[in-house]
Amino acid sequence: MASWVDAVWYGDGLVARLARGALTPASLAYHAVTSARNAWYGWPGRARATAVPALSVGNLSVGGTGKTPVAAWCAARLRAQGARPAIVLRGYGDDEPAVHRVLNPDVPVIATPDRLLGAQRARATGADVVVLDDAFQHRRARRIADLVLVSADRWRPDLAVLPAGPWRESPAGLRRATAIVVTRKAAGAEAALRVAGWATRVAPGVPVAIVHLVPDALVRADAPGASRRLDTLADQDVLAVAGVGDPRAFAEQLRAGGARVQLRAFADHHPYTEADVAALVREAGARPVVTTLKDAVKLSPRWPRTAPPLWYVSQRVVVEDGGPALDGVLAAVLAARANASVAPAG
Repeated sequence: MASWVDAVWYGDGLVARLARGALTPASLAYHAVTSARNAWYGWPGRARATAVPALSVGNLSVGGTGKTPVAAWCAARLRAQGARPAIVLRGYGDDEPAVHRVLNPDVPVIATPDRLLGAQRARATGADVVVLDDAFQHRRARRIADLVLVSADRWRPDLAVLPAGPWRESPAGLRRATAIVVTRKAAGAEAALRVAGWATRVAPGVPVAIVHLVPDALVRADAPGASRRLDTLADQDVLAVAGVGDPRAFAEQLRAGGARVQLRAFADHHPYTEADVAALVREAGARPVVTTLKDAVKLSPRWPRTAPPLWYVSQRVVVEDGGPALDGVLAAVLAARANASVAPAG
């Protein structure tokens, strides 16, 4: 995400407030369109059944909530309980499918904007359930359950809908969720609890879970079997490279581990060029270069062998609160899968 967009959406200065004010009419028009679309799909029969039962993992905002690791975690949990899941996603920038293939090598990944077609293709691979990564607003595909993510790192009470803010639709959209998942990276547990309380007020009756995306280990991007503890970066100067929705949270995670971090941030889904890589190698000098998995899948094929090693930070999904709600969502998908498997043909 471009830094100037961040400055407009999240800034407190006079220029940011004036920019948001100037964009407010466009936001009102956007809100009217999304509200009309949601009303249309609220009528019975508007959405179409997917070829196999579907679980949607989405959000209200543009990037930075942790959809990919949470969707991968859901797929892994479903697989561990006997299902044959596939991931279906749009595939922005080609990085998200590659990340899913690293996180779940045995789970098929289908990239297509048409989620209904994606579910059909998933079934052809042998899948009996699909996890729709980033599909909350793609309502043409009927789903068994909707997990909707809200980032504690990026949340504030006065955020606006696009283009004056990052919301894809009004927070009232949370009322359509089966469960709300508050994610946190660098944000503290108290901040996550505050966001959970806000979500409960916005969507009464919808269960809320809190998930911590914990930085786990450093993994060599060019040699995935090589890894080391994250705390080995303590007291080291590090060049952090992040082209994700919330690069600052990534840098703060490294700083929390004791590293002295210089952040080189790019727009979300940035397509790295040879020139980008050469500039990063020069900027790093002898310092370790640490990035996200989302960036590593694009950087590693271009990374020179003579350059300092390229590392990425692996993440663990830790459910801190609301575990029974998430278990219930997965159980509903598994039950739909079982029902579909015994349903008569035709």
